[in-house]
Amino acid sequence: MKKAFFGAFLTIFSFISSSTTYAAENQIKVDGVTTTSDVKPEMKYKRTMVPLRVISESLGASVEWSNSEVILAKSDMKVKLAINRSTAEKNGEKILLDVKPYTKNNRIYVPLRFIAETFGCNVNYNNFAVTVDTKPLFIDGVQVKALQYEYHMFMGGVVQQINVNAFNETIYNIFAKNIGEKVEAPANYSWSFTIDTFGSYYKNAQYDFLDQKGKSLVRFDIYSLISPVPSELSTEYPEILVHDVSKDEWYLFNDTARKSINQLMFTAGKNGFLKIISNTTV
Repeated sequence: MKKAFFGAFLTIFSFISSSTTYAAENQIKVDGVTTTSDVKPEMKYKRTMVPLRVISESLGASVEWSNSEVILAKSDMKVKLAINRSTAEKNGEKILLDVKPYTKNNRIYVPLRFIAETFGCNVNYNNFAVTVDTKPLFIDGVQVKALQYEYHMFMGGVVQQINVNAFNETIYNIFAKNIGEKVEAPANYSWSFTIDTFGSYYKNAQYDFLDQKGKSLVRFDIYSLISPVPSELSTEYPEILVHDVSKDEWYLFNDTARKSINQLMFTAGKNGFLKIISNTTV
C-alpha cells in the first residue's frame, strides 16, 4: 500500500514539476516570431496565463485604463477586464473567464486563449512554445506576407519588415480609415529637408505591403510640411499628406493617425517583430 501511495505521489509530483518547467521555459510566438519580453507565460489551473500588455500589443490591440478596468481595443472589438474579476466584457456582452486576471511582480496576467481567440487568433502548444497564429491580411484578394517599412536619417536610411499579420492589418486599416480628401501633389517633396521653399514636404516614412513573392501590393508614403509658411497661406499647405504610390494619388492625412502608426512601429520593435533588411545610416 505504501509503495503504491509513494508511486502515485511521484507521478503527481512529476506532473506538477513538468508543468511548472513548461510554464517557466515557455515562449510566446506570434506568426512564428518570438516576442521579446522579460517575463514568460505561466500555468494556473491548467490555463496558460500571459502578461496582458505583451500579448495584447502583439495582436495589434491598444491597451488603456479606465478607473479599475483595462480596455483592449482593435477594429470593432472592445474588451474590458479587471483584476480578480471572473467576468469580462466583449462589446458589452459578459463572458465568464476560467481564471481571473491577477497581478504578479507588477504585471497583469490574463488567460492567453481568451485574449487570442477574442481577436480572431488560434493558439497551439508545442516544443515549449505557445504559438499564436493571427488572421492573414488580404488586399484586393491577395495575401500580404510582410509590411516593409523605410525611413531616412541625415545620412542613410533603414529598411525593416514586419511579418506579423496583426500589426500589418492594424496599420493598413489606419491608412484605409484615415485617408482624407484627394489633393494635388505638392510642388516639392523628398527625403531631404528643403527649408528655403514654401510648401515643401519631407517624407517621414514609406509603408509597402508585400505579397508572398515580395512584390508590392500597395504603398503609402507619409509626408509632413517642413517649410515655414505665413499664417495667411497656411490653409493652402496641409500639415500631413499621404501618397498612395500604387495609384500615384495624394490625399489629406491627419497627425493622430500618423502618431498611431508610429506607436505601432515602436511597439513592433519593442516586441521583436521588426526585422532589419538594410541599414545605410552612418
